[in-house]
Parts: sequence; structure tokens; C-alpha cells
Amino acid sequence: MEQTTSEKILDIAQSLVVAGGYNGFSYADISDAVGIRKASIHHHFPTKAELVRVLVDRYTQRAESGLNSLREHVPGPIDQLQAYLDYWQKCILDASEPFCVCAMLAAEIQMLPEPVAAHVRRHFENLAAWLTSVLKAGVEQKLFRLAKSPEEEAQILMASVHGAMLSARALGDPSLFAAIVGPQIARLKA
Repeated sequence: MEQTTSEKILDIAQSLVVAGGYNGFSYADISDAVGIRKASIHHHFPTKAELVRVLVDRYTQRAESGLNSLREHVPGPIDQLQAYLDYWQKCILDASEPFCVCAMLAAEIQMLPEPVAAHVRRHFENLAAWLTSVLKAGVEQKLFRLAKSPEEEAQILMASVHGAMLSARALGDPSLFAAIVGPQIARLKA
């Protein structure tokens, strides 16, 4: 199935946001990469804020779909958390998705247009809710013994994953991701 121009624009924008953040790209960069005029990009996305908001929505929808798929197809909370961590480890090791778009944007949240910032926050709220639900299920099944509330532990896990992404990126060592997040599940196990 052939990609639409809008999807191509979003894909290029995503790679540019991952590489340099919200202010790290312009419509000229997208125009060069997609091979269309800047006016054509404005036809699809009148403003950069609109483009990035749609990008964040698409990213969030894909993340939610992936997390729901884990819940449906991976048995048990321990394996679901491990699958989530393994997903990011694979993405970082093979550079297919070396960094979370929303984590990159969150680093710039004070400088983002409010509609974009609100959608970035929603992504983190959704991820935290999923992690919380997996942790609660693990506690109910006596698989996890948490030192803090499931909500707090979800925030710790989320921070560990995104911090590990930062460390791997900053030091140019993808293996750091696994070294940092690897012990997280063992820490939670009952």
C-alpha cells in the first residue's frame, strides 16, 4: 500500500523531531526530504504546531495500539512489562526507533505551543496508566511486590525507560539501555 503525502510528511517530521526536537527542523527540511514544495506541506499541515500535534497523536495512537496488543497477546504482567522493555531495546539496538518522539518533545515542553504540549502530556498519562494497570495486575496475582504505589512505580519505570534512552543516546552506546532497564522487573518481582 502506497503512503499518502501526509504520511510521508509525518514520517519525515518524526525522524527530524527524534534527531533534533521541535525547533530542530523546518518545512524546508521536510520539503527537501519528501520532494515537494513547502506550500504543499502547508496544504496538509497549515502550521508546524499542527503538524507536530498530528504527529504526536499518531505516535500516541500507535503506542496505545501496541500496548493494547501486549495486553491481549502476551500472557501475564511480568511478560507484558518485559515485552515493553524488549520493544524499546530492539528499537534502540537496530536504530529503527532510537528515541521516543514524546520524550524528545517533553524535554522542550516549556517551549512548545500549548496544544502540542497538551498532547505530549496525554501520551505520558496514557503510558503511565498502562504501566499502572500492569503493575496492579501483577500485585493482584502476587507476582509483584511494590515498594511504592502502582502509580508511583509506573512513573519510576517510565523515567527509567526514558532515562535509559537518554544515556544510550548521549554516550553512543545502545547496550546501556538494557543495562539500565534490565534490573527493573527483577526489582518489582515478589
